[in-house]
Parts: sequence; C-alpha cells; structure tokens
Amino acid sequence: MQQSAFEQDAPIVALTDVAKHFGAVRALDGVDLEIRPGECLGLVGHNGAGKSTLVNVVNGGVAPTAGAVAFPASGAAAALSAGVRSVFQELSLCPNLTVAENLRISHAALKGPGWRRAARAEIGQSLDAVFPGHGIEADATVDILSIAERQMVEIAIGFADRGAEARLVILDEPTSSLDAGIAEQLMAHIRRFCEGGGAVIFISHMLGEIFAVASRILVMKDGKVVADRAAPDFTRQGLVDAMGHVAGDATHERGDQTRSLGEEVVHTPQGLSARRGEVVGLSGLAGHGQARALAQLYLGTTSSWRATGRPQMVFVAGDRTRDGILPLWSILRNASISILSETAKWGLVDREVETRNAEKWKRRIGIRTDDMNNPVLSLSGGNQQKVLFARALASSAPVVVMDDPMRGVDVGTKQDVYAMIRAEAASGRTFLWYSTETEEVCQCDRVFVFRNGRISAELTGAELTEERILEASFEMQEA
Repeated sequence: MQQSAFEQDAPIVALTDVAKHFGAVRALDGVDLEIRPGECLGLVGHNGAGKSTLVNVVNGGVAPTAGAVAFPASGAAAALSAGVRSVFQELSLCPNLTVAENLRISHAALKGPGWRRAARAEIGQSLDAVFPGHGIEADATVDILSIAERQMVEIAIGFADRGAEARLVILDEPTSSLDAGIAEQLMAHIRRFCEGGGAVIFISHMLGEIFAVASRILVMKDGKVVADRAAPDFTRQGLVDAMGHVAGDATHERGDQTRSLGEEVVHTPQGLSARRGEVVGLSGLAGHGQARALAQLYLGTTSSWRATGRPQMVFVAGDRTRDGILPLWSILRNASISILSETAKWGLVDREVETRNAEKWKRRIGIRTDDMNNPVLSLSGGNQQKVLFARALASSAPVVVMDDPMRGVDVGTKQDVYAMIRAEAASGRTFLWYSTETEEVCQCDRVFVFRNGRISAELTGAELTEERILEASFEMQEA
C-alpha cells in the first residue's frame, strides 16, 4: 500500500457529537473522533465503556441516535466503500467452510469458474504477510483449526485485498488467543500497514500492546471520551487512572509462597498434577496441547459424575461463544446454573437462592447490567466472561479448570479476579489455569510448559520467569 493512494490530510472517518442509546442505556454520549491515514488509535476502557458501540458506529453496523458520521455516503455501504474492515473479538467464521471459502463471504468479486483458486491464493498471501510461517492450509475447514488459528484467519481476512484496499482496520482484542510470538508478528504488520498509509483502531486490555503499537490513545468511560492524546503522553499508571479504576502494577506477587499445600488432588498420565490449595499454570506457545490437556482432565472427571449434590470440577471457558455462554438464557440463569443441584429443594430450583447468588456475584465481580434477567447477549464480551467466572466461583467444586479465561477482560476486573483466585486458593481450592499471557502464568505457584503436546518443563519458585517459560516453549528440556 502506498501513501499516495490516500488523501493524507483528510480523515478516513469523522464522528461529530455522536450518541447511541439503547433504551435508557447511553452507550455513546457525545463522542467526537477523527481517524486519519497513518494512525494507529489505541482504544481502551473497561468492559461496557462503549468501545464496541463506537466501532460499530464507525463501521456502519450501528446507526447513531444523534450526531454525524462523515462518509461519502451513509451506513454500512459507505464504510465498506471507504475501506473500513472489522475483526471482532467474537469470531465470526463459518466452521463448516474452508479458510478460502470464508474469505469468499466478504469478497463478492470472487465468482465464476476458478474462484476457489483465486480465494486460496489471496488468503494465503494475506496469511503469509501477517503471520509468516503460519502453517494454515487454505483448504482446511475452520472447525479443525485451533482458536488461535481461527483468530489468525479472521485477522488475515481483515487485511486481505478483497478487491479494494483496506484503509481502516478495526481490531477488537485481536491477540486474545495468540501467544507472544504470533502477537508480535501482528504488531509488526500493523506498524507496516500504518507506515504505508493505512489506519488501525486497536482495542486491547493488554496495556503493553497498546503502548507497543498505538500512535494515539483514546480512553472511554461510560460512553464518553475522557482522554485523547498521543501515546507518548501517557504513562501506564496514568492510562489506568484515566480509565477510572486504580489498579496495582502489572507485576503481581504470586501470593503467600510459604503457605502449606494439601494432598495431591489432580494427577494425569501426562504428568500434570496439582495439590489442594495450589494454583497451577499451563503455558507455552498457543496450540501446543494445553487446552486439550485441560479438556481431557475435565471431561474425564465430570463424565463419570452423578448428581451427588457437589461437582468435583468446574470449568471457565476462554472461547465463551463455543464453550461457555448459553445464548438463549438470561444473565441470571447463566451465572447460577452451577449451583442449581446444590441448592434445589425436592428437585426444584430455589428461585430465591438463585436470585441472591446472582446479585451477590453481580456486585462482587462487577457485571455491568441494570437487570440480571436481561439476555446474556446484551452484555459486552468482557462482561459475558465475568458471568462465566461468577458461575464457576459460586460453585462448591474443589477444583477450578480455566482455559485462557481472561480473554477480553479489562485490567481492573483482572486485578479483582486475581485477588479472588488467591483468596479461594488460600481456603483450599485448587486452580488449573491455562493462559496465553505470561504475566498471568507467572502468578501461579507452579507452571507446566507444553510443547508439541507434551510437558517440556515444570517450573516453580525462582525458576518461574518469563525467560524460562520462553526457553522451555522452544526447546524440550530433560525431565
């Protein structure tokens, strides 16, 4: 892409006093914003701050209640003609189609004899440009891909040519399922794209990524823009303060390392083990068997469980759309399903207990809703993830299995969840925690690093550092 292809002085899109109301909820309230070629705008704010609504107005998916969005025409067609692309946190690929066929859905010009060959070439070229060495086949059906590979495909489709240049690419939590190496490939491509005259809106709760790639940072709170400055004008703590939640530094203590642990409560043939009251991390490059190991452990334990009133394990999904959320149910029902067998009277649901539990966790974990009876899909992605945490921690299960559960969760809520995990572990609960964020894994008592489906290292104490985790991720260690 050449800068000369764009009018460098003109904004790609301009919003003037934009508001969006959903009933009594003011999702956006008087937002002014311009995006110009060459900019990478870091968009931050807590879950429910209005970020998703803002980008949906930008891409034409949502019409504003008031204010103006400046495109040559109006609506979604104007955004498309202006070269606006969106890659959302909730992946939208069709699992029964191939990677190339998924490109065709958003590329109407691919038609006639030989369109599949052209689609394979185009998606392959885009994957190669963004993620060198990706290893993803264009003819692979999406349902056999890992969640990291699906995210890579969706990002590649966002940047693909598709018959017209991409001018503004919106990336909503694009690295939430990617390991550090693949995420850095994406950061490098974003920098190249913006240097060539493109623009990016980059939404992330990983503040290190925001500072690494953004030229400008916009902070939202309660539907308003509360700060909009060049990235070098922010400090990390200043950015957190602007978001309205005073959180601790990103480097956290692993808790009381001298506390005594109980008996071994988990042991697998693969060598994964955990003791009562221990927080055990699973790490390594994404897609190297961590999620599979947790799934086998959880399903192997719960499939033989009978309704005794107390489950032995409970699960927090990272891929909430596929494995976590019950989309036709309310927030209350999604949060309370884990306790129904424990609180039932004569086999009937105790609605009073169910409601008390939901309200307790709404306050404790900060689920942003006026009514827990609202549909769960009325929540932002991060707030849906909070519901899954509430469901798990409300249960009396002694072992909590977490498959990269912090995807799309804001920095303030992360601090609250970390504190809850430490408190629950201190009371004797065991956690098995797979995370693609090394920062999170380093908070665990013990970490198993996976490579090629096997445990390559077991780290604890002073060994538990980012350097040792990366070393074990790339080279098998002797037992």
